[in-house]
Amino acid sequence: MNGALRVARAAQAVACGGVIAYPTEGCYGLGCDPKNRAAVTRLLRLKRRSWRKGLILIADGWARLAPFVDPLPRTLLDEIHASWPGPVTWLLPASAAVPPWLRGESSQIAVRITAHPLSRRLCRHARRALVSTSANRAGRAPLLNARAVIRAFPGQLDAVLAGSLTTPGKVSQIRDGLTGEYLRV
Repeated sequence: MNGALRVARAAQAVACGGVIAYPTEGCYGLGCDPKNRAAVTRLLRLKRRSWRKGLILIADGWARLAPFVDPLPRTLLDEIHASWPGPVTWLLPASAAVPPWLRGESSQIAVRITAHPLSRRLCRHARRALVSTSANRAGRAPLLNARAVIRAFPGQLDAVLAGSLTTPGKVSQIRDGLTGEYLRV
């Protein structure tokens, strides 16, 4: 199957409420439509992760993330945009529309414009931001290839988009947009 068709099928799985796996910068991610509560709940069950921790959203551009974030001062937006696309996740004030099952117990939402070409194409084709959490069970090491994902989640995912990682094993930085503090380096 050619690359465009694989991306189209993965995007269709997301649109239909599915949970998929795909390569990101540092590891494989599990993803779904962040507005689909049933899909997010299923993803969290697969990971054995509490909703209380919240999730990261990735996108191919700010327009897909902006609805999830309260309006920001221009200076902060400029700093954020200067770090993207790339493996920098920002914790920003969540808009009132962001439900707890997506942001967890925080009043903030974690967002990133990914630099990974396949993940960017997936977001563009799906026409939405995606939940992006490492493809692994809670407490276990992130998975670094499609085979490992398929072995870890046999028959449990609606699509696995195979591809290379850009910086294998290196997790994204996480910064608090309100304080500038690095929460994960």
